[in-house]
Amino acid sequence: MSYENLAGRTAVVTGAASGIGEAVAVLLAAQGAKVALLARRGERLEALAGKIRADGGQALAVVADITDDASVDAAVARVHDVFGAVDLVVNNAGVMLPNPVDDGRIDEWQRMIDTNLTGALRVIRAFTGDLVGAAREGRTADLVNISSVGAHIPFPTYAVYGATKAALTYLSQSLRTEFGPRDVRVTNIEPGLTETELADHIDNDGLRDQVGGMVESLGWLAAAELADVVAYVTSRPRHVNLRQIVVLPTRQA
Repeated sequence: MSYENLAGRTAVVTGAASGIGEAVAVLLAAQGAKVALLARRGERLEALAGKIRADGGQALAVVADITDDASVDAAVARVHDVFGAVDLVVNNAGVMLPNPVDDGRIDEWQRMIDTNLTGALRVIRAFTGDLVGAAREGRTADLVNISSVGAHIPFPTYAVYGATKAALTYLSQSLRTEFGPRDVRVTNIEPGLTETELADHIDNDGLRDQVGGMVESLGWLAAAELADVVAYVTSRPRHVNLRQIVVLPTRQA
């Protein structure tokens, strides 16, 4: 599918080194957007940026840790220096670390909160001025938050992960009351089982195998299929805001 309205836009994609973020960056660039790739793994980012450029797109690799204020500030300066102001932000970076709550894994809880919620807020704070400015000039401006179906479907051992995603979903709803009147669109996307590296972060063998069993039974979405959804919502006419989208494999209830 062609998304002509994406040509000429300037996008930031977090978590761009793999999975959904990588797929989103590739598709946006293929449709003519300049794309800043933000993630912690510099080698992966450089390889992806090289691939995009080889295919005729424009990409900038920016090593950034969204859990660190100074790192985000430096990333913003780098993006502005090279690409100028941004009009499309995809908050995709996230981490999923399930374990029973009675294990008391405060380290995991804090990492998920810092990445999935506070990290997203850092990115929003960093680029709000750009988005509002673009909309004021009559251009399309989009904030897309990648949440999870876990935001409203409880699952044992995923309580804290689900709580961070529920917070992100609620944040998206609330931000529409602030950004919508200024013509900045906010879209919250909640994927189900998706082909990403999230399961690789799980340090509990049983829970990791459980995810594998679910995938075998239910199937999963390709990262490129989620990228297609992002490209679709951000290429609609600027007065159309697809505010909330849940995307599941057909077999996932």
